[in-house]
Amino acid sequence: MNIIELHSSVWEQLRARRRQLPHALLLTGQRGIGKFALARSFAASLLCENLTAAGEACGACLACGWLAQGNHPDLRLLQPNAMIAEAAESGELDEAGKKKPSQQITIDQVRALDDFLHVGTHRHGARVVLLNPAEAMNRSTANALLKSLEEPIASTLFLLISSEPHRLLPTIRSRCQVMPVRHPVQRLAGQWLSDAGVREAENWLALAGGSPLLALELSNSGERVLLDALLAQLTRGNSLDPLAAAANLDKVVKAEKRPAALKRALDWGQKWLFDLTLASEALPPRYFLAQALLLQALAQTTNTRKLLAFDRKAIQYKAQCEQPLNSRLFLEDFFMSYARLFRTS
Repeated sequence: MNIIELHSSVWEQLRARRRQLPHALLLTGQRGIGKFALARSFAASLLCENLTAAGEACGACLACGWLAQGNHPDLRLLQPNAMIAEAAESGELDEAGKKKPSQQITIDQVRALDDFLHVGTHRHGARVVLLNPAEAMNRSTANALLKSLEEPIASTLFLLISSEPHRLLPTIRSRCQVMPVRHPVQRLAGQWLSDAGVREAENWLALAGGSPLLALELSNSGERVLLDALLAQLTRGNSLDPLAAAANLDKVVKAEKRPAALKRALDWGQKWLFDLTLASEALPPRYFLAQALLLQALAQTTNTRKLLAFDRKAIQYKAQCEQPLNSRLFLEDFFMSYARLFRTS
């Protein structure tokens, strides 16, 4: 099962746009549902010279060969350098001691489009510019792009992908046709994950909030080590030793190779609190399906009022963990606050 089958209704909407191609499309939706893969497939279909009956790129023509090699002359991909640099994944400087790759789409990347946009297309067909994620543009970059959006060029499509469209300038949004991409049907998403070799697909899909590509990323990234270390403490309830819990999790956080380990741990903690609050109201969990019985048992030792109050405090913890701090002391405070949820006096 490919990404087009996963989002068949959106694909049909995209195909309908071919009859009168807009100058800019903005695909929006939750992270990890496949917006970028869908946009790339649509771009490939626009550049392909021998479309299939389903409107997909043939994969065999000269244009598809260029795309497969990543050097089609009528396609430009703008994304932060950090998304394609191995140095950003490790969070370290490279051997030459250079600066870390940018987390933003830079104004120089947009300005570099001038020559691309103002010469004829190589095969006298469409020309496509992909921006992913569009919210990675700062104000200066967005204003530079705005000039191109305000003066549409024939047979040229700007495809913007965004998980946080509210961060885009209103002037950018107003010049794009917005196409929401919703979560795929759970059955199809589970099948897609199974086809990709993911075990316990249903559980990973729930942990990813229904986003199949994010579920695949999580299942392959070793995230389970951090998640299991956190759950080992959170499931203890009133038997939790906050200081020991902080010490154990701090070791895992400091041993993590992927960036922002503490922030990711807080993300999981907030999801756990959300499910615990649902359990306190006798509702099924959204994220932690495999821990449903544990959540029900813990919910009986606290109440919704306490959980909602701690959830508000967890938002503050989330903001704090993005600043330089002593992770051990931070986790001690977090677990002491969490332990108080289950104490009656």
